[in-house]
Amino acid sequence: MKKLAVIIAVATLALAAPLTVMAADHGKGGMKHGDHADHGTAAHEEVVDGVKATFKIMSMAEHMKAMNMELPKGMKETHHIAVEFKDAKTGKAITQGEVNLKVQGPDNKAQTKALMAMQGHFGADFDLSKKGKYGIMSKFKVKDGTVRSARFWYEVK
Repeated sequence: MKKLAVIIAVATLALAAPLTVMAADHGKGGMKHGDHADHGTAAHEEVVDGVKATFKIMSMAEHMKAMNMELPKGMKETHHIAVEFKDAKTGKAITQGEVNLKVQGPDNKAQTKALMAMQGHFGADFDLSKKGKYGIMSKFKVKDGTVRSARFWYEVK
């Protein structure tokens, strides 16, 4: 019950987060995806209160290929967004926590999802089928209990 209350609280924070534009333009260029543990090239990295958050965005075709799986027919999501957390001082991976992500599309439609813990990262699939800039906003709570946020722009060309 306590975990559910925390998830609801974090989701509420993610939904209430205003879309604040950042001057930096991140995420240009294509994704080169190696093995599944690598999850492609970083679209955005930042340190928030001692936690380094690395966001990676890859096409669903790349993501499924890395997992040696076929892309399901009729899948509406086009991209997988993964975030990895590390202690900024020690570099030690942080694999437990709760992460919510809101993606604001170029058409101002928003998608909000709780990311699942999976193989050293947190991830979920989103529809980034329209060309243009997407605002990516996250709220995350790792083992120390502090709620942190990160946001950036990602451009689909």
